[in-house]
Amino acid sequence: MTTSEYEDDQKVARMRANLARIEELTQRLTEALAHRDMPRQSLQAPDSDLLLHAATAYWTEMIKQPSKTLEHQLEYWGKALKHHVEAQEVLRKGKLQAPEDNTPDDRRFANPLWKSHPYFNYIKQQYMIATEAMHTTVQSLDSIPDREKRRLTYFTQQITDMMAPTNFLATNPDALMKAVETEGESLVRGLENLVRDIEAHKGDLLVTLADKDAFTVGENIATTPGKVVFRNRMFELIQYAPSTDTVHRTPLIIFPPWINKFYVMDLKPQNSLIKWIVDQGYTLFVVSWVNPDASYADVGLDTYVEEGYLEAIRVAREVTGEKQVNVIGYCIAGTTLSLVLALMNKRKDKSVRCATFFTTLTDFSDQGEVGVFLEDDFVNGIEAECDEKGYLDSFFMSKTFSFLRSNDLIYGPAIRSYMMGEAPPAFDLLYWNGDGTNLPGRMCVEYLRGLCQQDRFASDSFRICGEDVSLSDVAHPVCAIACETDHIAAWRSSFRGISKMGSRDKTFVLSESGHIAGIINPPSKKKYGHYTGAAPAGVPEEWLQEASFNEGSWWPHWEAWLSKRAGAQVPARIPGDSEYKALCDAPGTYVTSSKNNAMS
Repeated sequence: MTTSEYEDDQKVARMRANLARIEELTQRLTEALAHRDMPRQSLQAPDSDLLLHAATAYWTEMIKQPSKTLEHQLEYWGKALKHHVEAQEVLRKGKLQAPEDNTPDDRRFANPLWKSHPYFNYIKQQYMIATEAMHTTVQSLDSIPDREKRRLTYFTQQITDMMAPTNFLATNPDALMKAVETEGESLVRGLENLVRDIEAHKGDLLVTLADKDAFTVGENIATTPGKVVFRNRMFELIQYAPSTDTVHRTPLIIFPPWINKFYVMDLKPQNSLIKWIVDQGYTLFVVSWVNPDASYADVGLDTYVEEGYLEAIRVAREVTGEKQVNVIGYCIAGTTLSLVLALMNKRKDKSVRCATFFTTLTDFSDQGEVGVFLEDDFVNGIEAECDEKGYLDSFFMSKTFSFLRSNDLIYGPAIRSYMMGEAPPAFDLLYWNGDGTNLPGRMCVEYLRGLCQQDRFASDSFRICGEDVSLSDVAHPVCAIACETDHIAAWRSSFRGISKMGSRDKTFVLSESGHIAGIINPPSKKKYGHYTGAAPAGVPEEWLQEASFNEGSWWPHWEAWLSKRAGAQVPARIPGDSEYKALCDAPGTYVTSSKNNAMS
């Protein structure tokens, strides 16, 4: 047998093997989809009224201002036809190249073929011309309210992002080149990845963003030494081992959001906020929330306050023998912490000395980008889901937040995984992002209705634990860290909430970057800077205009603020050396369980 004949036989064998794998994977895919639970329609898309209002507004504009509508249509057709003629003219001259391309840069179209190859360039330019026309049309609808227009703009963007030519095999040069180079092996691996993700989510599709086998919580992430010193049905309290001989007298408690797990602040030693705080000489406690199931259906915001915050504060005080603690709340945990501080003020409880808020919303008058999901169509669907199951599955929250950055967290990863056949990267932050938690039904609805939709805490008063509290009742010294490009907790809204608090000692810091990267920004990286200025008051943009920009992380600036409110140095405290003995090593048991049961 010649070398050529041997190579041909090998190719035939590989083709047969791939066809067998495709047949097996197709059967698995069909079976997984057959057992899919039909999703609640109200959680999949906005109410049809939104599109009906948009269509009505469009026809109204056409009747009232036909010239404006005609101008938009002619502009679109003019650009589309002009580009078509230019492309045809180049080909007529016998040149296999694209015409002039003045479309804006877009990282989705980074492959040089999008600019140079006539086929791919034609598709790209026509797509971008159509996308521009759709957004222009939406912005020109003057007869619909601004809030509705923002939603329409967002969902129009979702449609145009979904229809990008990069998302389809026949029009993605990277995927086609990879398929040729690998003799189709990349497509088979992509199908394997697709089947794996659909099977993992019982027929629903959620792209795996990180290699789940690359990390083990407590082994190569969340490794800062400590002990769980208390556990109830709501949380485990971790006390971290000191790394200094002395510590500040006043202990510090971090309340992380219970939408995700706390270890985003302890991914690895180099970027661990938890380790950094311990190294600055603080007795640090961190709450690790339970991952609720249907048995937590009756748990509300008051439960998180009474059995969570107040209990953690009580235990930390008793462990250290101190009358006061300092506290941090991150995202939704910061929102709830503000309720706790207002409640403490009403009860004349002096257990907290000062508070820090990370990316926290307390004023929901402007909900930012996430507000598109806070209208009745979606909230009604969430409430129905919670009534039926007793909790909101983490799948829905993960999917919702992913769609706020769909190109980065949905389409880009899907292209790499399903069309390029690549394995998910070993990326600790993305691993954490996929490790979500469920939300108790009653708490979820109370938060969405009373705080987000009705904005009662900032605009009037909110009932919690038998007291009516308002934002002005927060009287503790506070420091708030917001992030400039945060798509979940918009910094301007965070600013407005802090400015309405009743405290006479208020500090506001604006970090560069987003909801996570702006917070997990260690000084050693020298990556994102931050703005500091006067106490938050007035218009956010005016504050920013007068603020000073500082290179590097905000962590040292905040620690300097905290240290003035943390007391003198005392001998370091060892976890388990009080009446609260160590129950297990950090990071504890709740963080590693997909579903926890109280006191398990």
